[in-house]
Amino acid sequence: MSTDPTESPEKAPDAIRDALHRPLHDLRISVLDQCNFRCPYCMPEDEFHANYEFLKRSQRLTYDEILRVARVAARLGVSKMRLTGGEPLLDKNIPQLIEGLAVIPGVDDIALTTNGMLLAPKADQLAAAGLHRVTISLDSLDKDVFRRMSGDRGDLYSVLEGIAAATAAGLTPVKINVVVQRGVNDHTVLDLLEHFRGSGHIVRLIEFMDVGNQNGWRLDQVVPSRQLLEGVQARWPLRRLDQNYPGEVARRYEYLDGEGEIGFISSVTEPFCGDCSRARLSADGVLYTCLFANQGTDLRESLRVAADDEELTDVLSQIWLQRGDRYSELRRPEVAEAHVLRKVEMYRIGG
Repeated sequence: MSTDPTESPEKAPDAIRDALHRPLHDLRISVLDQCNFRCPYCMPEDEFHANYEFLKRSQRLTYDEILRVARVAARLGVSKMRLTGGEPLLDKNIPQLIEGLAVIPGVDDIALTTNGMLLAPKADQLAAAGLHRVTISLDSLDKDVFRRMSGDRGDLYSVLEGIAAATAAGLTPVKINVVVQRGVNDHTVLDLLEHFRGSGHIVRLIEFMDVGNQNGWRLDQVVPSRQLLEGVQARWPLRRLDQNYPGEVARRYEYLDGEGEIGFISSVTEPFCGDCSRARLSADGVLYTCLFANQGTDLRESLRVAADDEELTDVLSQIWLQRGDRYSELRRPEVAEAHVLRKVEMYRIGG
């Protein structure tokens, strides 16, 4: 055993890169496939009805299994972990998982994406467990629009309470994700921005994307980020900001009057595949290397036949080394046939 005090007991992350030379830096972990909302662009009620069969507990990865994958991913270079769903806060024990992630060497950022409905009473516990930040999905501050976009299940007051509680708990900066759809909520964007200006929260306007197979996506429903930017600029002058880190998906801007920052995520009109450093682990243990993937690699079987960490490391390494995904750069939004290909549903792997 080494007695050199300068020698780290942990193996340094390997410099693993995919076929397009992109590193593996981010792991998004879906803890379950259920949600308390029925947003039409993700889990429309007519498909995900009361009798819909979600994953059984035995089909989902256990916390121990998730942590094994997370530890191996960290050794391959992952430093950022994000918990998603479905709605991750439906898992009442999630602070326990966060505690496990927080002690993994090399992981310096743990975030969680939620619709915010269940956040207020849990924010302090999440922060105490080691969570750093939260991202809230909030598509409008118009009560009627919000209600419709949540599948008639969302309570706006509860979400705003959740944002306030997250702020008080230090889960900041709070990021607020807004999926903008033409003719649905685009007319409410400026009001939402005005509400959060000066709050320290970062609103990110997201182009409506062709994720999954259930949302009836059409190009004419997309409001290009360029058009949104022009609308915001006409109201509040903006200045472009540099990226916080390589692979950041949002193009950042700040208000010239000092009232904060906003971002634009433009997967349809300005794809950013070239910098993508994210892998996604579904609740049933399938690893996907693209949000728009139509297939992934099942890790659950390897985990449950007692594969050791060396074998698991080899599996993850091979998945990433062979990765060549760049769906958004190759898509042709104007061609309807381009969207016939079956893709994994967003509720299974988060956003």
